[in-house]
Formats: sequence, structure tokens, C-alpha cells
Amino acid sequence: MTDLTYDVIVLGAGPVGENVADRVVQGGLTAAVVERELVGGECSYWACMPTKALLRSAAVLRAARRLPGAREAVTGDLDAAAVLARRDAFASHWTDDGQVAWLESAGIALHRGHGRIAGDRVVEVTGADGGTTVLTARHAVVIATGSGALLPDIAGLREAAPWTSREAAAATVVPARLAVIGGGVVATEVATAYASLGSAVTVLARDGVLPQAEPFAGELVTAALRESGVTVRVGAEAASADRAGDGTVHLALTDGDRIEVDEVLVAIGRTPNTRDIGLDTVGLEPGAWLAVDDTLRVLDGGGWLYAAGDVNRRALLTHQGKYQARAVGDVIVARAAGTAVEDGRWGRHVATADERAVPQVVFTDPEVASVGLTAAAAEAAGLRTRVVDHDLAAVAGSALHADGYRGHARMVVDEDRRVIVGFTVVGPDVAELLHAATIAIVGEVPLDRLWHAVPAFPTVSEVWLRLLEAYGR
Repeated sequence: MTDLTYDVIVLGAGPVGENVADRVVQGGLTAAVVERELVGGECSYWACMPTKALLRSAAVLRAARRLPGAREAVTGDLDAAAVLARRDAFASHWTDDGQVAWLESAGIALHRGHGRIAGDRVVEVTGADGGTTVLTARHAVVIATGSGALLPDIAGLREAAPWTSREAAAATVVPARLAVIGGGVVATEVATAYASLGSAVTVLARDGVLPQAEPFAGELVTAALRESGVTVRVGAEAASADRAGDGTVHLALTDGDRIEVDEVLVAIGRTPNTRDIGLDTVGLEPGAWLAVDDTLRVLDGGGWLYAAGDVNRRALLTHQGKYQARAVGDVIVARAAGTAVEDGRWGRHVATADERAVPQVVFTDPEVASVGLTAAAAEAAGLRTRVVDHDLAAVAGSALHADGYRGHARMVVDEDRRVIVGFTVVGPDVAELLHAATIAIVGEVPLDRLWHAVPAFPTVSEVWLRLLEAYGR
């Protein structure tokens, strides 16, 4: 058994853990990360990068087919094998050599194996050979172990070996028939991707399509999925599953109907990867989400334990986890040095945006880009709001972008402060519009000042002018 000491120990070497360690080292401390799988984490191999690679080729093909001249030049269908090969490249063929090399160049120590907290600032790492390394932190331990797919208690489902987001992102064969249980982001993106690759897709959206978004987003995405050949069954729920000897999965629905598919994806939510990391040794509940203060320090965690990324359930998005990681790394350095902690609203050492300005893009067709509060969430928060809508297809830039363009934009205004607190836009290729809205919300830019931010003509960004005109001066 080996004993080693570092200033900071990070459990999990995904994007969040990597960023925590990097900020710590840049601040002059030493850091080690512990990883039981691939360095780079979920986003690099089973989520953000490979899934967007699966979606991109079909998006380009659809864009070409929506324009006269380009449409006539397209003579074939999507090459599924080529799409999967490009996906493999973006997942680094599920090897982490490049990520490991980056850790070394950044001066971050890597310990491979399963890490468990064993006491105050102590982590035990069990390697593949069964050997144990004991790591001790002078200042902090950070939990950045992420989350995994949540499987519902449906009779026979686990025995039927369903896909989760991991299998969907890494599949080597496109199933002829795919059922998707769920209607959220993962469900709709996977349905979009596999329908374009040739699968006959059925979506069982018990709670609707994109239920957390503005209602028009779910309506537009549902219509587009159906037009692409996807069967969307809103309100449908699986009661049981059974995989036959020939591989066919038989799904019985609560309404008495039955469907047969080759694979079934479960995409109903996430669960924290905290079950076997030693939380019980410090008085916390194994398998639970970790409650944190504004500086991401775990409540009742002794003052030395932090949690960043999915495990704290503040915002289950890679970019928000990395944002938290920068704050965590910096605050650990500040506390180690005894310097001031900036923990006020929008301070350097807090993650204020987690509650007020979380940007997200759903890479379906059409894309859904949103930041801040929906109209319903703003009302529930007690804000006195005004909701302003505009048909995105009525903007000159949209008409130029694609024939038959369909889309919608909404801004939610806090009437007492006359600032935007929410923005959602739906349409082809709208993802790049989002950061302007994020800046407006984070910067709390008054509407009177936004009138002076003149959008270039003819771009889709002219929707900002149209929204302001609808609001009035």
C-alpha cells in the first residue's frame, strides 16, 4: 500500500474534474485526479461529442435539401457507416491517451482505479490489480463523479438489456426498430439521430416532448419528428419489457398496446454516481445528490469536501459543470492562501448562473436554444413579467437561410427591472444565437440599452430587433 499527499484530490477525471484540477494547479497548489474509467468522462466518449457527431451530418443534409440549387445537387442518402466512423473519431475511439497526455502536461497526477473517501481528507484508490493507494489532501477533496442513466422499475426492463445514453452514443449497428422511453433532451436527440440513420423510431413520451421547455418548443420538435417518420406517442408509458431469444424486445404499454423493436433506449433522467465513494464514512448518504453552498462546498461535509458538476444537481450540463469547476478551483486556492472569498452574487467564487442563466441547446431538428427562465418558471418565481413572442420565419435572415423556414422566439422580461430573464428560440441552426441572450441576461442589460445593440441585416439575429419592437420603447 502506497501513501501520497496532495493539496487537492479530485474524484472523477471528466471535464469537471479536469477543470477543477487545472485551476488548482494554476493557483500554485498540487492536485491529483482519480478515475476508474476513461479520462475525459461522459461528455468525451458517451455524450456531448459523439452524440453531436451523430447528429451533424444529417443536419447538413437537411439544410442542403431545403435550398433550391443545393437540393438538386444532393443525389444520395446519408451514409450511416461514414457517420458512425466520424462519431468514433470524435470519441477518440474510446481511448484516453490524449487526455492523459494533457493531464501530464498540466502537472496533474492521475491515479487509475476506484476512489472512496476513507476519512477526513483521505481517499483510498483500489486499482485493477486489487492494490490500494492512500491519498491524503492537505486542503480539499472534490467529488466530480457525474451521473448515470436512471432506469425505471418497469417489469422485465433490466433483464431486457436496454440501451442507455451510453449505448446509443457508442452503437456500432443501427437498429432497424428503436423505441425510446422518455421525451426529454436525450430522448429527442437520439430519436432525431437514429431516424436520420434509417431506424424506425417510436418515442414513448409519457410526460410530453421537452416538458421543461417552453410549450412551443415541444410542439415544433414533435411536428418535425413526425414529419421525419418518427412515431411520437405522447402520454404513452411502458408497463413491461421482454427480450425474446431472437433479440426482439416486446414492450407492453399501460394502455394495452404492444410494440416490437430491436432495441429500447431508456432516457428518463439521471442518478448521481455517489453510491460507492465512501460518503458514509463522513456522515453523508451513499447514492444521494450532494447539497452544496454557493461556493460548491458540501453541506455537512466538514468544510473540506466540495461537489461540482452533475452530483450537486444544480445544472446537469457539461458547460455548467466546467463553470462550477472554475469557481471551485479558485475558491479552494483562495481559502488555502487565506485570501478573500468573493461569494456574493456573481462573485468570482460562486456559480450564480446555475440559478439565473443556464444556457442549453437541444440539437434536434429544429434546434431549441434557451437560457434563463421559461415564462412559467418566471411566474412561479413571483416575478412580474411580460412575455414577448415573434415568428422566427418572419425575419429576413430566416427566409434566406432556408425555404419553408419554421421557428419561434420568445423573451421573458422582468417588468420591475426592465431586463430579460428568459429567452428561447426554436428553428434550424439557432444554436449560435444563444450566447447573445446569455450575455443580456447575465449582464442584466436594460431593454433601453439593448435598443442600441443593432443586429446586422440580413441575419437571423434581427429577431432581437423584432422582439424589442413588439415590446415597445
